[in-house]
Amino acid sequence: MAVRLEGISPPQSGQVAIDIKISAPVNISAFAARQKVNGFVVDEISTNMHGAEPALIVGQRLTWRVPIILSIPPRGDLGTVGEIDVDVATGEILYTRATVLEIQQRARELAARPTPQTN
Repeated sequence: MAVRLEGISPPQSGQVAIDIKISAPVNISAFAARQKVNGFVVDEISTNMHGAEPALIVGQRLTWRVPIILSIPPRGDLGTVGEIDVDVATGEILYTRATVLEIQQRARELAARPTPQTN
């Protein structure tokens, strides 16, 4: 599991000390967050997308950030087209209409690229 801290810019050089203490209910596991996002993506965006391994994000609220992968048979997984967050306490899927439109646009661009030839 990865943890990313948002809104913090450590110095470019020198020494840095990060001491973090967070107390929050984690009612939604990374696995459950990924399942929620998979259901949302299939229902609302495309059946050719799925969630990848979530990262725990420490920001204004504690969330699981689930990368969205475009997968087109028979080409397989083509790459990441966006991310959707899930609140770890409530299980709420955090997205906007703009997020959905950006994911759709990136998917169109990625799908239009030619598949690399292998010998």
